[in-house]
Amino acid sequence: MKQTIRFTVNGDSVQLEVEPHWNLLRVLREELDLTGAKQGCGEGECGACTVLVNGAPVNSCIYPILEAEDKNVLTIEGLLGENSELHPIQRAFLEKAGVQCGFCTPGMIMSAKALLDLNPAPSEDEIRHALAGNMCRCTGYVQIVESVQHAADLMSEGSAQEQG
Repeated sequence: MKQTIRFTVNGDSVQLEVEPHWNLLRVLREELDLTGAKQGCGEGECGACTVLVNGAPVNSCIYPILEAEDKNVLTIEGLLGENSELHPIQRAFLEKAGVQCGFCTPGMIMSAKALLDLNPAPSEDEIRHALAGNMCRCTGYVQIVESVQHAADLMSEGSAQEQG
């Protein structure tokens, strides 16, 4: 039997009728047409479906939709700025070749955002730890780590410009 749920996605209030057994990924992709988060393993192991719930990275493929009640969900689509301007993390991934086939990229970027929101100047070890739940089959993670380091620099420069 369907239930009504209310939550916020990328800044927009949403009210939906959902089946209690659905997961957040299904609702994002099939009900809200937000297809950035990818269905990978379906078991919470690969990170391709990572989104932020109240600022924390979660594997949306195993996150029960009813747990999203009254919470804030941020997907890769929600990072775009005005006039579809890329977020500094997205730009950094392009500039430092952190994007390979692109399948893992939304999850990597969302995990990086959660890290950089808490720690604007992480060490390489902290970046690797934050990304440990995200698998990439195309690379040895070097460019991905470099992308997150570059994103931290870009975001720091942006903050300095805003304050100056």
